[in-house]
Amino acid sequence: MDLELLVYSLDLVSTFAFALVGARVAANKGLDYGGILLIAAIAAISGGTLRNIFIGQRPPWIQYPWLFLPIIAAVVITIAIGKKQEVGRFALSLDTLGLAVATVSSAQFALTNDAPVLAALVLAIVGAVSGGLFRDILCQVQPVLLHRETVGTSAFAGAIFYIAMASFGINEGVTALVSGLAVVAVREISIKFNWNLPKVISR
Repeated sequence: MDLELLVYSLDLVSTFAFALVGARVAANKGLDYGGILLIAAIAAISGGTLRNIFIGQRPPWIQYPWLFLPIIAAVVITIAIGKKQEVGRFALSLDTLGLAVATVSSAQFALTNDAPVLAALVLAIVGAVSGGLFRDILCQVQPVLLHRETVGTSAFAGAIFYIAMASFGINEGVTALVSGLAVVAVREISIKFNWNLPKVISR
């Protein structure tokens, strides 16, 4: 498959996944349709927007307006479901998939634009986690990134794999697959066993 087409396809998947979870969180907080659309859009595209701005490129939604289509689809699905419900296991799995895809595509984008290794690592994490962070802040819920499920750690692991494998010239498809699986594995294991990074405790 053409690499550019693969990247576009992955962006569609991650955009829909992040938008669907964002819309669900917004609906659970009792926001109106406009609020749900806004939160879904912020959750879906803010990470890629920051990543591109930091590297001196136009945001992806300006270059590719069709990225709004999966956002609209996610909002329509959420409104159609209607009733309030917790973000379930299916939505959480979609969020994990979006995290993996966003980490890989952000790392690939950074390296393609000649970012130094450390900068590429940071940009991969920024592109992957920013949308979820802004979603939670705007919906006034405790950000998942800051207290559980090792979202940032999962993105970090995937970015490390991608950058390391790319530096050795390993096939792009294999690099993307292994890196994405690393994100999924760390996230899923942390959810299953309720793992998180150490916290400061009272003594």
